[in-house]
Amino acid sequence: MDIAGMVEITSSDELRELVPAPLQATADKVRKELHELDKQWLAESPFCLIATAAADGSCDVSPKGDPAGFTKVLDDCTIAIPERAGNRRIDGFLNIVTNPHVGLIFLIPGRGETLRINGRARIIKDAPFFDDMIVKGNRPQLALLVEIEEIFHHCSKAFLRSKIWKPETWNPDAVPSRAEIAKATDRKDADLAELKEYYGPTYEEGIYNVKY
Repeated sequence: MDIAGMVEITSSDELRELVPAPLQATADKVRKELHELDKQWLAESPFCLIATAAADGSCDVSPKGDPAGFTKVLDDCTIAIPERAGNRRIDGFLNIVTNPHVGLIFLIPGRGETLRINGRARIIKDAPFFDDMIVKGNRPQLALLVEIEEIFHHCSKAFLRSKIWKPETWNPDAVPSRAEIAKATDRKDADLAELKEYYGPTYEEGIYNVKY
């Protein structure tokens, strides 16, 4: 897309002319092993985002969530994340088959900082630690094992700017419901009343009963 007046940056040198190198403390904060405080963060985090890219460069970001502490620390350089059955797209896992590099962001509700981990991932279909990942009787069929290459804490500027944890800024009804979005986009032949019932109050009750 060409936009009148648009000026594009096409090289790292151009980019660095605009954005200077980071402060030394910022550059040096990247570590390769989990600190005890990182482990505490993972123990309290119920949610993370996993970014992947296929061999052809196409990308995906997938949300993962479970009770706080769902990410298992295997050692100072390795973590494992359970995979719960969902829509069967497994876009991120298919990317990892051809390109193991992943980027993860771990959140704690109410906290502005995030814990970022970059590393190499492996898809595991069984291991003894799966027994530690059982939630409501559901033992995961797959898990993502991540060998850490970089880990660091990220500041809260994005959360402060967005006010994401400020309840007074929340307006979940500003856009149509999930049922209405599904009817308009990916389930056009479905009955709206049935979709509203499916995504209604009982939806949460069955999320651990889904099977691949």
